[in-house]
Amino acid sequence: MKHPCLYILASKKNGTLYIGVTGDIVQRIHEHKSGVMEGFTKKYNISLLVYYEQHETIEVAIIREKQLKKWNRQWKIELIEKDNLQWLDLSDSLM
Repeated sequence: MKHPCLYILASKKNGTLYIGVTGDIVQRIHEHKSGVMEGFTKKYNISLLVYYEQHETIEVAIIREKQLKKWNRQWKIELIEKDNLQWLDLSDSLM
């Protein structure tokens, strides 16, 4: 699934959130889950893909990422729960 994507990871339902952008979401999620990436997601065990959006270009995805990072937590939770009420890990649906 090589399309520019914005994605939200969570540590658990209503847990710590991480917002990122990638050109290859399958590879990127694999990197998060395997722990090969040092940083915030590894430190706080954030690996559940709970939301993602595909975009036409990486530039549009980055603009959307910056927008969501300014949102308050409740708006982010509402965005996730609009399509994923149970906070299921969506990474399996990408394979």
